[in-house]
Amino acid sequence: MDTTQITDTPPPTSQPSLAEQKRAARGATRPGDRIFLGLSRGSGILLLVIMAAIAGFLTYRASIAISKDDANFFTAFEWNTQLDPPKFGIAVLVFGTIVSSIIAMAIAVPIAVAIALFLTHYAPRRLRGPIAYVIDLLAAVPSIVYGLWGALILVPHMNGLYGWLDDYLGWTGIFSWQQGAPRSMLTVGILLAIMILPIITNVSREVFRQVPQMHEEAALALGATRWEVIRMAVIPFGRSGVISASMLGLGRALGETMAVATVLSPTFDIQASLLDPGGGTFAQNIASKFGEASETGRDALIASGLVLFVITLLVNGAARMIIARRKEYSGANA
Repeated sequence: MDTTQITDTPPPTSQPSLAEQKRAARGATRPGDRIFLGLSRGSGILLLVIMAAIAGFLTYRASIAISKDDANFFTAFEWNTQLDPPKFGIAVLVFGTIVSSIIAMAIAVPIAVAIALFLTHYAPRRLRGPIAYVIDLLAAVPSIVYGLWGALILVPHMNGLYGWLDDYLGWTGIFSWQQGAPRSMLTVGILLAIMILPIITNVSREVFRQVPQMHEEAALALGATRWEVIRMAVIPFGRSGVISASMLGLGRALGETMAVATVLSPTFDIQASLLDPGGGTFAQNIASKFGEASETGRDALIASGLVLFVITLLVNGAARMIIARRKEYSGANA
C-alpha cells in the first residue's frame, strides 16, 4: 500500500523592500535607538559647530591684525608688532613649517612602514610584543621631554653628521655648513621624525594585520617569495591606511610646538642651507611670542594660527582625495 507523507509548509513571508528597511532604520522606533540616533547626530552637529566657531574666531581676529599690518602679511620677512604701524609677515614661518615637516615625513614614513612590516611578517612572536611595547611607549612621551632630549643630547651629537654632509654634499648648497650650532631645520626635522614615528608605525601595523590571509596564501601558492607577497598583496591592501597614518603624523609635525621651540634657533630669515641655524615655524613662533605680545601682537599671532589651520585642512583634504582615488585598489572590498 502506497503511503504519501503530507507536510504542512508555512506560507512564504514577504521580505521588506530596501526602501522599507531604510525607512525603518531612519524611524528608530525603539527608545534606545532614538536616544543613540539623537546622540550620534548631535555629536556630528556639535563637531561642525565647534569647527565653524574656531574658524570664525580666527578669521575675525586675523582680519583685525592684517588691517593694521604695514607690510605684506604673506611675503614679509619681518615680525615686529611693537612698531606703529606694526610690520609682520609669515613667509619665513610658512617655509620653516613646510620644510621641517617634509624632512620629518621623508625620514619617518619609510622607517615606520618598514618597522610595521617587520612586526607583522618577519619578527618572531617572542619579539613582537616587546618591540610594539617600546613603540607605544615612545608615543606616550610628552613633547617637552623630546625637546629637552633634543637640546641636550641630539644637538651636541649632530656635528659629525653635519660635517659629513658638508664634506660630501656641501657643493649642493643645501647641505653646506658654516660650523655654527646645529640648531637648524635639519635637526628639527630629525626630532619631528622621531616624534611622529610611533603614530605612523602603530597605525600601519594595525592595517597590515588586517590583510586577508587568503591573499597571502594565494601569492605563496603561485610561488611568490615573502617580499613579493608583501609587494603584491600586503602593501596594495594597506596603502590607504599608510596614507592615513602618514597624514596623522604630518598633522603632529605641522603643529608641534615645545620640541621645536627648544631645539631651533629662530630668526626671521630663510637660509639656503638646511644646516645653518635660523628659520621658524608657526607653532614655535606662537609659543615663543604669545606671552609678551601686545593686543596687536596677539592678533598677529592668531592670524598666523589661521594660516596653519588652513594648511592643516588642506593637507587632510588632499589625503582624503588620495585615499578615495585608491580605494578600489586597496583590497578592502575583496
